[in-house]
Amino acid sequence: MHTPYGYLTYCTNIHAGESWADHFAALQQNIPGIKKRISPHQSLGIGLRLSHQASIHLQEKKSLDNFKDWLKREDCYVFTMNGFPYGGFHHTKVKDQVHAPDWTTNERVSYTIRLFHILAELLPENMEGGISTSPLSYKYWHEAGRQHEVFEKTTKNILQVIEELIQIKTKTGKLLHLDIEPEPDGLLESGPEFFDWYENYLLPIGETFLQKQRGYTPVESVQAIKEHMQLCYDVCHFAVGYEEHANIIQKLREKKIKVGKIQISAALKAAMPHEQKEREPVIQAFRQFNESTYLHQVVARQRNGSLKRYPDLPEALMDADNPSTEEWRSHFHVPLFIQDYGLLKSTQPDIRNVLSIQRNQSFTNHLEVETYTWEVLPDGLKVPLSESIIREVEWVKEYLNNVD
Repeated sequence: MHTPYGYLTYCTNIHAGESWADHFAALQQNIPGIKKRISPHQSLGIGLRLSHQASIHLQEKKSLDNFKDWLKREDCYVFTMNGFPYGGFHHTKVKDQVHAPDWTTNERVSYTIRLFHILAELLPENMEGGISTSPLSYKYWHEAGRQHEVFEKTTKNILQVIEELIQIKTKTGKLLHLDIEPEPDGLLESGPEFFDWYENYLLPIGETFLQKQRGYTPVESVQAIKEHMQLCYDVCHFAVGYEEHANIIQKLREKKIKVGKIQISAALKAAMPHEQKEREPVIQAFRQFNESTYLHQVVARQRNGSLKRYPDLPEALMDADNPSTEEWRSHFHVPLFIQDYGLLKSTQPDIRNVLSIQRNQSFTNHLEVETYTWEVLPDGLKVPLSESIIREVEWVKEYLNNVD
């Protein structure tokens, strides 16, 4: 829905299913009731997630026309998509395979271009559209000495998508952008790493590429890249890395790099007491969240201010008695509206911080709630899915409308 602070929706990766039939059935089951509660008097925007399999089916004219008709009947539209998970995302062990195939592959290029052509068909006139995507690859898949080669290959593949987006804009007038989503242990996992890649790989390689492919001047190349290659600001991911949101957002403004969307999401955190008898209950509380579907990277702040990274919660639990650690933050995407989990807390204050900045000086036009771990939460935190989504979106609306 449109708010004074941007278009607000939720990401449908919360719904299980990998075929288009499954995706569509979930939308038909959930969207009408959700819209009635959160957007009864205006059109509801949808943050659509399509798997590779579903995108192949939906690109067919009959399926696409049927979906368009349904959107019109339900007074809904699609303006943003999640192109990060390519394959299975529910009822299967995802872990690091959420990055596969990564941006070193033609499969990732083809899938993303297909999504953009679908989005161009669905996007209302006079509205820009974006698709969030993987942070190039998973860091542990590549030797440190080969990262330069990987950065070059992934960047060249992304530029193929940018060229396609330029062509779509020329043909249709619709502005579409690819939104890189830094994530813990991604090849790009932090603000500084994103800036380094953008300025030292994307822009220089892109200038040469667009000069050769389209005859652009350096100035025209930079303008096109910055228009079509933006950042997906996932609050959970930046919070896990203890990053200062105001500093990152200010640097984005200074460097004139746009934010395609804010993904509104929360991680888990807890102080780690020095005394073992006080720390043990905290460790046990984290064990309740140790499940086998998704990666739950942990970043531990040490007493000297440094950060220690664990690729998943089990590895962190093995080092939980480390006396040098004073705080843990774990990638989990827990519900936004809950800040207190007993001994554990959420990074909800980070969400409040980012939304306050957005309210006071808007830095994007797309806001998307992304809580997808409902199925793997401890039983005591589970509530009906539609009610959970409604409560998430209403919490964001209320905070935006009442924040100082």
